[in-house]
Amino acid sequence: MEPASAPKPRVSVCMAAYNGARHIKEQIDSILAEIGPGDELIVVNDCSTDETPAVVAGMNDPRIRLIQAERNNGYVRTFEWALSEARGEFVFLSDQDDVWLPGRVERMISAMDGKDMVVSNCKHFDGPLGPFHEIRLRPEDSSHAVRNILGIVVGYRLHWGCAMAVRHRLLEQVLPFPTYMKESHDQWLATVGNVNRSIVYLEEDTILHRLHGENLTPHGIRSASKILKARIVFLRNVYEAVRRARRARAA
Repeated sequence: MEPASAPKPRVSVCMAAYNGARHIKEQIDSILAEIGPGDELIVVNDCSTDETPAVVAGMNDPRIRLIQAERNNGYVRTFEWALSEARGEFVFLSDQDDVWLPGRVERMISAMDGKDMVVSNCKHFDGPLGPFHEIRLRPEDSSHAVRNILGIVVGYRLHWGCAMAVRHRLLEQVLPFPTYMKESHDQWLATVGNVNRSIVYLEEDTILHRLHGENLTPHGIRSASKILKARIVFLRNVYEAVRRARRARAA
């Protein structure tokens, strides 16, 4: 635990880690080059069975906060945990196997321009592209909240969690994640941002998103039953996001 008197960081980076020893050092190196000396990188290790925790601990940087889960919780609850630990004004989500491009942090913070959330595009590499990887966000759509929410529900407006940053105040509505949610925490965050009409889409690629066989985003079209279940969850997300936004305004 951090002492209560410790100064709050400007930037918190939240990473869920599981069996990522192969690439996690390269990713962390690219993150540490982007954040300041008083910032923090929160790595929640979800009971990896490889050398992931040893690799992270071996980097020996005081900005890294390595948290060890006692049991495997899955990536959604691990990201939820990491976000709950964030103390910075600006909170970035991070996968364990990508590479941040130089200037990413300041470019994304600048792009917020008073809004609570920013999502950039990604440059995908190191694997074959699927139909989802061709979807890109456009700045001109930032103000079209209803259209964006519809796009999330239908599936044509995809938001990559690894390309997201939020102001800490938005976490009051984001957390805790809905208990029914088993996947797509990134679409939940994007729904909250759009319901609040406080999201910016950044045209440029700010991250190299690595593609490999263990990525959780499907390369092809899923079965009709899985698509239907996902759409029902996304609709529930809209209802829950609206409920939390109204509660926040009332408070």
